[in-house]
Amino acid sequence: MINKLVQEIQKKNAPVVVGLDPMLGYVPAHIQKAAFEEYGETLEGAAEAIWQYNKGIVDAVADLVPAVKPQIAMYEQFGIPGLNAFKKTVDYCKGKGLIVIGDVKRGDIGSTSAAYATAHLGKVTVGSRSYAGFDEDFSTVNPYLGSDGINPFIKVCREEKKGIFVLVKTSNPSSGELQDQLVNGRPLYELVGEKVAQWGAGCMGDSYSYVGCVVGATYPEIGKVLRRLMPKTYILVPGYGAQGGKAEDLVHYFNPDGLGALVNSSRGIIAAYQKEEYAQFGEEHYAEASRQAVIDMIADINGALGR
Repeated sequence: MINKLVQEIQKKNAPVVVGLDPMLGYVPAHIQKAAFEEYGETLEGAAEAIWQYNKGIVDAVADLVPAVKPQIAMYEQFGIPGLNAFKKTVDYCKGKGLIVIGDVKRGDIGSTSAAYATAHLGKVTVGSRSYAGFDEDFSTVNPYLGSDGINPFIKVCREEKKGIFVLVKTSNPSSGELQDQLVNGRPLYELVGEKVAQWGAGCMGDSYSYVGCVVGATYPEIGKVLRRLMPKTYILVPGYGAQGGKAEDLVHYFNPDGLGALVNSSRGIIAAYQKEEYAQFGEEHYAEASRQAVIDMIADINGALGR
């Protein structure tokens, strides 16, 4: 799957991923109204609203981007109906030819980690048959429990030719409370980065590993260091735009081949119509606003990369 991701990035000249992180406050009133008329002001109605909202955005941007990244918590808050909307979103995006990165941040050990890996990337056996659960192409994984938590995911990745992105240095302001702490004189995020490179060395695609990592856009100097430590690791970069990450800060996340990083924007795209620069589109044309935001983001990043 890492080979397909690289190919799609090259084909579309777009090292970006759209984060499908819907909140009801982002969903235009006409979509909410239709959903509530059918299902009432219920969990089912909320889930229907975010599903229809997602579908409009995906239809508008699918030809521009290689991948999407639905954040499962935004769906889980609506219970089982929300998870159904998550699954419908995953399937719809894959049907559009998009690569799906499930932002699930799972992290456990042993059989529990194996069950998470099966749920999101693998297949579960039921009697004489097997089924894919959520069936994303990649998932995000928390490495805090060490190799015991990562290896079950790597096993499934090898079997299914899928991938993971391991949290290394996240974009949130308090990440340094743990991730920057010194261990034998070195910040913890460097040690985690080295482990990611080791984990990835055993499951390589053509040029990059199935084991990627997450490094926030808000720490460009750290990103530069981690790029050197993980030359064969694809970096998923949250924090662009709404969280303050700028395109010019991201240049060093990329390798000399112009690859190696995938920049995420979530509310900056999916709620673009609420921003002043895209307000002319209006609520009715929210998806067109999202499309223009994607076009602008691609141009911004490619401009910073000089291409």
